Amino acid sequence: MRTTLNLADDAFRVAKQVARQVTACNHLSLGKAVSQLSRAGAGAFPDAPSNDATLRGCFALQPQRDEIITLEHVRKTVEREGI
Repeated sequence: MRTTLNLADDAFRVAKQVARQVTACNHLSLGKAVSQLSRAGAGAFPDAPSNDATLRGCFALQPQRDEIITLEHVRKTVEREGI
């Protein structure tokens, strides 16, 4: 996934250092270094909720249900939720 991050200076330095240290000749991209660091950090929070929803484009696919969602259903939900 492509995105823009605003990193603190110290976090940026750590990510660049990780990217440089992969091997002497083969550097890791900064994005891959940030990904590795975030995965490692996620291990420190075992109770954090995980988002296992499958993505299709920009939308998360929800589990299949035995009902058809109609426009009326959506309108009632919007009213109830105050959206």
